[in-house]
Amino acid sequence: LPAGSLQLTLYQYKTCPFCSKVRAFLDYHGLPYEIVEVNPIMRKEIKFSSYRKVPILLANAGSPLQLNDSSVIISAIKTYLISKRNSLEEIVSFYPPMKTVTEQGKEVTEYGNKYWLMLDEKETKRVYPVKEVRVEEMKWRKWADDWLVHLISPNVYRTPREALASFDYIVREGKFGTLEGLFAKYVGALAMFFISKRLKKRHHLQDNVREDLYEAVNEWVKAVGKHRLFMGGNQPNLADLAVYGVLRVMEGLEAFDDMMVHTKIQPWYQRMEEVIQKVAA
Repeated sequence: LPAGSLQLTLYQYKTCPFCSKVRAFLDYHGLPYEIVEVNPIMRKEIKFSSYRKVPILLANAGSPLQLNDSSVIISAIKTYLISKRNSLEEIVSFYPPMKTVTEQGKEVTEYGNKYWLMLDEKETKRVYPVKEVRVEEMKWRKWADDWLVHLISPNVYRTPREALASFDYIVREGKFGTLEGLFAKYVGALAMFFISKRLKKRHHLQDNVREDLYEAVNEWVKAVGKHRLFMGGNQPNLADLAVYGVLRVMEGLEAFDDMMVHTKIQPWYQRMEEVIQKVAA
């Protein structure tokens, strides 16, 4: 893209896996963006938005536009990079928000088509030479959102000690005042330790939640296979970037070190780090 033709501002929590997914995508594609770290308690940085979650991406490609939901952000921007037929505004309209009610009776906003790139036949053939490549990418992007993400909290808050270490990292990296940070660290760690037990039950995880994490990442490595560097072949595709983005939020924590030792993820993970760092350099 011509310099300055797409101005991006990402509203995020640094330690949020969905935000990390978006950063991995933007970094890999060499797209410059500004970051606004949102205070997770007051959230005054996003008071302009009726959508109260992060990530939010403000994009200006001639006119200002707000994109919500990490997978919509990634699909819409990727479509925009490939296709020159539609404006970003038109592309975003292909991902309509829909109100749905969960089993718990909570109203949530879902987005139609969020794993699809909105390309014409010629563009599709160029990006996905065979149909199975597109199907595989969409399947694993959905897997990252529907399964892998739910393994993070139960693992990083598995014990009171791990919960405290996780909140120490969250407070250090996040946007907190001094007293707010102390309160968040100790009260938040205790709260998340108990919430992680509820999440374990809700998602039917094993007593030792590490086993679910190990099984999941080994399942991913097996899907990539021994004959590809990435699921995308010689370069990462959107599934690679999604899985990497989710796992990256555990870096520096015990759960991440355990995963590296007890699974086969390390070679693929290091290749992902190298390819993203190469773009940044």
